[in-house]
Amino acid sequence: MKIIENRSVKFYIENGIMHSEFKDKLKLNLETGKEMIDLRHKISDNKKQYWCYDFKNIQSISKEARDYAEKHGQEYLHATAFIINSHLAKFVLNAFMKLKKADIPLKTFKTKEDAVNWLLTIKKSNEEKGIY
Repeated sequence: MKIIENRSVKFYIENGIMHSEFKDKLKLNLETGKEMIDLRHKISDNKKQYWCYDFKNIQSISKEARDYAEKHGQEYLHATAFIINSHLAKFVLNAFMKLKKADIPLKTFKTKEDAVNWLLTIKKSNEEKGIY
């Protein structure tokens, strides 16, 4: 298993799926958002990944961090599954995803198992089409 981390977040790749977990509750600002995307690019090694993004420890995201993520956050990704345990956070994220057209499939889930299964389905479909 490949692992990379900093003071805020841990990324790892397991069974062909990239995972991220925040170490503590976090108010995501532009600086932290840039660090997170840089770290994700580093573990991706310039190859597209299927990302299981554990969103549970995010307390808030600044507008600057959202704007930066919208512009740079979809690089090196085939699809992203967000794990969210709050109805309010799920509502906000779903509204954001509807307003901003994503270049990749994005979906929210309550459990890691459901998120990973959805990503594996997309991965299998892409591999059958010769997309790696």
